[in-house]
Amino acid sequence: MQKIILASQSPRRKQLLEWAEIPFDVMVSDIDESFDASMDFEEAAIYVAHNKAKAIAEKAGTAQPILAADTVVVCNKQFLGKPVDEEEAVAFLTMLAGNTHQVITGVAILYEAHKILFADTTEVSFHPLSETEIRHYVEKYKPYDKAGAYAIQEWIGVVGIASVKGDFYNVMGLPVSRVVQCLKAL
Repeated sequence: MQKIILASQSPRRKQLLEWAEIPFDVMVSDIDESFDASMDFEEAAIYVAHNKAKAIAEKAGTAQPILAADTVVVCNKQFLGKPVDEEEAVAFLTMLAGNTHQVITGVAILYEAHKILFADTTEVSFHPLSETEIRHYVEKYKPYDKAGAYAIQEWIGVVGIASVKGDFYNVMGLPVSRVVQCLKAL
């Protein structure tokens, strides 16, 4: 497979591409990740991913496929971004505990004249969690760089998740199997 440009500094996305044996270079741009509040959550994730990819295309061109993604967590129709501090992380996880939420990853692939944009949604259900468990996770794992304040591959995912409906890897930040199919089609 042709080497791609990953428009992300996410260690989880890097790991997933390595597992899929996709050769890549990393290029990151600091774009504004805000979106119009009238957008639905899938539109918003795609919009941000597309803006990330476009920013890299402006620097590097599109002779090499550019892959960008943006992951959001939605619980009770409320957007849960990256928590700003310990208390917000605890509040997010308290909301997720005993509930089902959606993890939505918007993906943009730009290559020459081709543009592939899509969103993948996975439903995740948590067991009820005690405040002690939630605080343990936040204090030990410091999930401030993670949408929804958790990583499925860490302790809280191992002990707290009751079920996953959809692509597990999407919850880690990239629906990698679908991405591979798109790259192969190019």
